[in-house]
Amino acid sequence: MKLFKAFIFIIIAIQVLLFFNSCQFGSDKKNISISGAFALYPLTVKWAEEYQKLHPEVSIDVSAGGAGKGMTDVLSGMVDLAMLSRTVSTEETANKAWSVSVARDAVIPIVNSSNPCIHDILEQGLTRFQFTDIYVKNKIVSWNQLKPSAGNRKIEIYTRSDACGAAEIWAKYLGSNQESLAGTGVFGDPGISDAVMHDKFGIGYSNVIYVFDTKTRKPYTGLTVIPIDINNNGKIDINEDFCKSLDSLMNAISSNKYPSPPARDLYLISKEKPVQKTTLDFLNWILTDGQKYVHEAGFVQISADNITEQKAKLIK
Repeated sequence: MKLFKAFIFIIIAIQVLLFFNSCQFGSDKKNISISGAFALYPLTVKWAEEYQKLHPEVSIDVSAGGAGKGMTDVLSGMVDLAMLSRTVSTEETANKAWSVSVARDAVIPIVNSSNPCIHDILEQGLTRFQFTDIYVKNKIVSWNQLKPSAGNRKIEIYTRSDACGAAEIWAKYLGSNQESLAGTGVFGDPGISDAVMHDKFGIGYSNVIYVFDTKTRKPYTGLTVIPIDINNNGKIDINEDFCKSLDSLMNAISSNKYPSPPARDLYLISKEKPVQKTTLDFLNWILTDGQKYVHEAGFVQISADNITEQKAKLIK
C-alpha cells in the first residue's frame, strides 16, 4: 500500500512538473495563421509551402481577403499575422500593430488588349493627370477623348469593392483616397483582372502578380499594362517602356524608375512583436533563405540594408 501511494505521488509530481515546464518553456504552438492582402498572398503561400517542407511539424494556414480584413483579423487576435500591401496607419500603430517589410511590388494600370485606343496607349501612355481625370475628377469619360477615332464609347472603370492596399496606393498616386475612386466595385485583384480581360472598353488597376504570368513573364492574354508617361511629354520614352515583361517591370521597381506610389513595400503584421518562437523563426527564414523565392514568384526583393533593418526588429 505504501509503495502504491508512493507511486501515485511520483506520477502526480511528474505531471505537475510537466505542467509548469510547459507553461514556461513549451507554450510555443506549431501552427501559424495568416490572412490579408491579395497582393502578398501568392508569395506568402510559396513561403509557407517551402518552409513546411523544411519544418513538417509546422502548419501554416494562409487566406486572402484584402489588407483591411487582414489588419482587422490580426488586431482582434483571430490570426497570428496579417499580409499588408500599404503602410501601417497611425491609428493601427496606436492599436499595437507591429510590422516587418518582406518584399516589394506595385499597383499597375491595365486595359483590355482589344481596346480601340490600344496602339495610342502603348505609344503615348497615360499621365498621372489623365488617370486622375478618369478615376477621380470624372473629366475623361469616353475613349474618344483619348483618341477621336475610337468612337463615343464610355470608359468602363473598374475599382476595388473591398478595403485594400491596391486601391489605397492607386488613389494615393492620384492624390486621393479609395472612397473617391470612380468605377464599378469588384472584389479582389483576380476580380479586377477578370473584369478588364472580358470588357473591351474596360480599364482598371491591379497588383503585378495578377496581371503577369510568372511562367511566361508576360501579361495574361487579354490584358495590357498601360505605360505611365512619367515625364508628361506625350510619348513613352525608352526609359519609361518597361511594362511589356515581368522582369523589366520588376527591374524598374527595384531601381525606382517606376514611381512610388504606386510601387510600395509589402508587410507582414502582428499585434505587438510576436512572442511565439514558431512565428519568429518563420519571419527570420523569410528575411534570409526565403528571399530566394521572391523573384521567381513575381515580386521584388527588398534591399540588403532593409533586410538587415527588418531582421533587427525580430531580436529587439
